[in-house]
Amino acid sequence: MADYPLPVFHFQVQWGGTNLGFAEVSGLNIENQAIEYRDGLSPEYSAIKMTGIPKYGNITMKRGVLPTDNEFYKWLNTTKLNKVERRDLIISLLNENHEPVMTWKATNAFPVKVEGPGLKATGNEVAIESIEIAHEGLSIENE
Repeated sequence: MADYPLPVFHFQVQWGGTNLGFAEVSGLNIENQAIEYRDGLSPEYSAIKMTGIPKYGNITMKRGVLPTDNEFYKWLNTTKLNKVERRDLIISLLNENHEPVMTWKATNAFPVKVEGPGLKATGNEVAIESIEIAHEGLSIENE
């Protein structure tokens, strides 16, 4: 049997033990910044490169607006002078049996931006809101 890549449309997001449905999740990236260094006694005429501090991109999640759920705004309103409610997020890519195959864990996440839907009088789309999450680390696990 051939191995096929997983489709991107079957996933779940958990925070605080609650599963939430989202239409889109983006920003699952890790970047290791390179440090260039050369000392004066080096026989090479170019700098060497070393790994530096890892940098994690913000995660953006989008979902349809529900009139009874304003959890995003409540969470954003917990932000006070360098104090915010931090949560760990678990984002799982699922197989056809609804089991996690690949999991991203964002630690100490907190909201930095909540964006309401774009309103349009002639529109025929679902109202979509988004939340941008900053975090202190992203680990990736294959189940």
